[in-house]
Amino acid sequence: MKKLNKGWAEGTVAEFLDLSPADMEYIETRRALSRQLRVERNRKHLTQTELAVRLKTSQSRVAKMEQGDATVSLDLLIQSLYRVGMTRKEVAAAF
Repeated sequence: MKKLNKGWAEGTVAEFLDLSPADMEYIETRRALSRQLRVERNRKHLTQTELAVRLKTSQSRVAKMEQGDATVSLDLLIQSLYRVGMTRKEVAAAF
């Protein structure tokens, strides 16, 4: 961390939260899969509500999935990507 005037320090999020490289990779993986779900939903011209019906969940849950909410498991994100038609190779390429 770089010290600045008046006691302030400049650093990264990882430094501030004391995250390991593995923690950062996990977070970035979750973010990438969440973004990809939104991209695929838009590509298929689906609303969050329409996607929720396909996934047998609620619109608010889809919104949380697309936001990368910590309450959404990676398992659910990956299953959802498969259910919108992505292949395993496409999911792997998403991150």
